[in-house]
Amino acid sequence: MSQEKKVNIDKDELLNKGKGVFSDFKDFISQGDVIDLAVGVIIGGAFGKIVTSLVNDIIMPIIGTLIGGVDFTGLKAKIGEATITYGVFIQNVLDFLIVALCIFFFVRGIERMKKRMEEAFKKEEEEVAAEEEEKKDEQIVLLEEIRDLLKNK
Repeated sequence: MSQEKKVNIDKDELLNKGKGVFSDFKDFISQGDVIDLAVGVIIGGAFGKIVTSLVNDIIMPIIGTLIGGVDFTGLKAKIGEATITYGVFIQNVLDFLIVALCIFFFVRGIERMKKRMEEAFKKEEEEVAAEEEEKKDEQIVLLEEIRDLLKNK
């Protein structure tokens, strides 16, 4: 026969613990880093599909034609009973290199655009500062004229 233990569970205590966990989870999800990471993963997945299509549907057929119609995924070696599909590995390495190259150009483009924007903002700030300096000079001239007029009276 098994012994049964009765466990008293306080409903209020259980609800308070649940609220605490929910509050912690809400705080965690609300952090900007988590949201940025989620957006990055989603965009990265979509970007990966685009690059995979670029590789499989455009680049690899061209490369295959240039090297005599070789399909890398079909390359394999048989050693005893084992079949080593090294062509799939070559395909994955090429996919990785092309993805890395695409990301490099994407990041490089973003950095250039960011640099141009920073230069434009800097130029705009310098123009505003120059205008303010000119205004100060005009104000000083006006004050000097007022001072001179007061001296002459």
